[in-house]
Amino acid sequence: MKHWGLLISILFLIQKQLIPIIRVEAGDGFIKTRGVQFVLNGSPYYANGFNAYWLMYVATDPSQRNKVSSVLQEATGHGLTVARTWAFSDGGYRALQESPGSYNEQTFQGLDFVVSEAGKYGIKLILSLVNNYENFGGRKQYVDWARSQGQNVASDDDFFTNSTVLTRRNSITGVDYKDDSTIMAWELMNEPRCSSDPSGRTIQGWITEMASYLKSIDSNHLLEAGLEGFYGESAPQNEQYNLNFQVGTDFIANNQIPGIDFATVHSYPDVWLEGSSDESKLSFLNSWVNNHIQDAQNNLQKPLLFAEFGKSSKDSGFNTNQRDAVFNTVYSAIYSSARGGGAAAGGLFWQLLGEGMDSLSDGYEIVLSESSSTVGLINQQSQKLNNIRKMYAHLRNVEIWKRARDTKRGGDARH
Repeated sequence: MKHWGLLISILFLIQKQLIPIIRVEAGDGFIKTRGVQFVLNGSPYYANGFNAYWLMYVATDPSQRNKVSSVLQEATGHGLTVARTWAFSDGGYRALQESPGSYNEQTFQGLDFVVSEAGKYGIKLILSLVNNYENFGGRKQYVDWARSQGQNVASDDDFFTNSTVLTRRNSITGVDYKDDSTIMAWELMNEPRCSSDPSGRTIQGWITEMASYLKSIDSNHLLEAGLEGFYGESAPQNEQYNLNFQVGTDFIANNQIPGIDFATVHSYPDVWLEGSSDESKLSFLNSWVNNHIQDAQNNLQKPLLFAEFGKSSKDSGFNTNQRDAVFNTVYSAIYSSARGGGAAAGGLFWQLLGEGMDSLSDGYEIVLSESSSTVGLINQQSQKLNNIRKMYAHLRNVEIWKRARDTKRGGDARH
């Protein structure tokens, strides 16, 4: 009964037409978009999730796959429903793509396992297709391959004039990736940047080309660009939030590309404002988060996912309260928007690890079995967003019942 207040609020908003009327749709398990909301099986969907870039890397070794299973199972127990992870490893150790167009079957089977296990535990996946940075190969590896084949490539930024995408039939489930509803979305690149063209036109052209190409072979899944959220020429009034970063992206223009289904934002004030006070960092984070929500709502009219945020324990003077303040700032903004039918559709913290995975520690890790106050905040956010989902699902069931009743009445009247 304690959630009736939220239900009444939602009914009021629908009555005032501030959020879209629930439409009854057939459910196929794929997450879609409708206006500024994600939709799953006809009802608005809100995601509380996490990053775990390492899933395929670890699952490539069959003897270590229990770590993947354990983390996914634990995540489900805390109400986490979306995981963002790497579906790339280009060249180097445990490579997925060992050379252009040549893939390692063992590594691919590791990714197959990740997709299969995520489906088993009801977790949707966002699969990133390539890295901007050198870790796991990245665009530099593609440029090096192009150079070795005699192509005239002046710099790493010339990556954006080339293209590649992978497809796969899962060796465990037998389902093609493009037909698997466990996958929520593809991400074109983790944090694309092209500093040699601060106008953003190079990346704009690349996203446009890649979005069209990927959509031509996979119309089932959502697509996002992997952006951090820095502004460009299309919104000069917001470039103050870039903190003098000139990375060649444009949050508004890049996300307005028709093939891009939703926007993403990454939030690292402790890195971007190194040396500033905690108060200054939190003030910036609050403005950064809420400004992007408003832009997604009013300008893009697409859902917004806070795809990376966190606080490193390696920062000087770190304490858990500082990390909690970061999580609370992001979570509160998401919930405030979501409960009113707004564009903020969820958040994915960086990063989730399991017990005994210290070798992958980067300071940002959250281990759910350690009962920290941060884990409590994660649980609360999962519950709050799930309550919103339940309210919408209830409204959808009422609508289905009403339609069935009206259909029956119409049939009875004809007899």
